[in-house]
Amino acid sequence: MPQSVDIPIHDIKPLMDVEDYSLVFLLLSSALILFLLFGVLYLIINYFKRRNAFNIRAEHYKLLEIIDFTNPKKAAYSISEYGYTFTFDGARQEEAYRNLNNALEQYKYRKDVDKIDSNTKGLYEIYLGMIDV
Repeated sequence: MPQSVDIPIHDIKPLMDVEDYSLVFLLLSSALILFLLFGVLYLIINYFKRRNAFNIRAEHYKLLEIIDFTNPKKAAYSISEYGYTFTFDGARQEEAYRNLNNALEQYKYRKDVDKIDSNTKGLYEIYLGMIDV
């Protein structure tokens, strides 16, 4: 049985080179996962920063709510100081603050002052109701 090297092969195609992209897919998927991980980490850090941030408006509103009217002079100065924070929220608040401040003028610049009257307390309550924190 002689074997010939020159026998033609008709149905079999020659071997082809196949490109290997597995390293590229690995690097791209790793980069995507790292990008998403850092994004989630950034959002978590910002959440805790904003949650623990000092809010001057909230602090001044709390201080306005607990004003003690037994010392009218101190109460008038405190209302003017802490109420100024909310003055520029809108035209209505600015006008209400101006009216309240004008009503408190008689309690500020004197040595001895009377108790704060009900009209001024009413203006104070209206101003507190207008504030959005």
